[in-house]
Amino acid sequence: MKKKLTAILLTAAMALSLAACGGDSSSSSEDKVYKIGICQLVQHEALDAATEGFKDALTEKLGEDRVEFDEQNASGDSANCSTIINQFVSDGDDLILANATASLQAAAAATDEIPILGTAVTDYATALEIDDWTGTVGNNISGTSDLAPLEDQARMLQEMFPDAENVGLLYCSAEPNSEYQVTTIQESLENMGYTCEKYAFADSNDVASVTTSAADKSDVIYIPTDNTAAANTGVIDNVCQPAGVPVIAGEEGICSGCGVATLSISYYDLGYQTGEMAYRILEEGEDISEMPVEFAANVTKKYNKNICDALNITPPEDYTAIETDAE
Repeated sequence: MKKKLTAILLTAAMALSLAACGGDSSSSSEDKVYKIGICQLVQHEALDAATEGFKDALTEKLGEDRVEFDEQNASGDSANCSTIINQFVSDGDDLILANATASLQAAAAATDEIPILGTAVTDYATALEIDDWTGTVGNNISGTSDLAPLEDQARMLQEMFPDAENVGLLYCSAEPNSEYQVTTIQESLENMGYTCEKYAFADSNDVASVTTSAADKSDVIYIPTDNTAAANTGVIDNVCQPAGVPVIAGEEGICSGCGVATLSISYYDLGYQTGEMAYRILEEGEDISEMPVEFAANVTKKYNKNICDALNITPPEDYTAIETDAE
């Protein structure tokens, strides 16, 4: 009788234990707090907006109590990106946001297990040296691209400056996505009859001298989405505006500082879109290896009123003025 009673008590205890474990598992799944590492290459309006959009999307979808962000800025140094990303890997983060190309390259080198989402990356094939690009990276990496259609940017330049002859392509040679953009748009512009020449600066130290060379020999200058250019728009404007040479920019942040017009995307919306991808990976179990790189849903023709006025340029009616703090 004593043995029988002991067996009954043990059985009941096991049943309670299993029930408790089952309850804990369900609760753990619902209450899991995700650790997200964010590596942003440099502080800049566009990249800041992308990070903010990403964080807002995940916070709204998961709730503030279920996500922890470790947000780090590499101050424009690729080596810092590697240090930051390696710390995320060591900490066992659930997902990494790589904001800009250098951050993505560092993340790709650091882990093939933790899901990595890029944002504000122009061309993933170029950044990751993929020859047979199909639109999907195919491993633990996906994300969003900030590439506005380059043919449309070429048409914008032609629409605003049909009588120009020489176009200077100004970019940073250390940024492979910039090289990709200027090579691609050069073909489109030359098919339109323009003569194009590339002007590449290695880093911030020679932006002024290279821009001066470009302004001396160009009727119009084109600058792609380029982080070094974005951090030096004041330097570029101090050369181009006095020389009377207009700049067509690949994104709104650069245009705000030194350009006359751009085909603009919203970097906040791009980051938000990336956050939605993160949610699908973390909560819905979507396989990142099968997730194609996504692009901005909308582009808008915008112009810089101050610089257009200074250069006596009247943009077409379907262009929208870029909002500034002064306005």
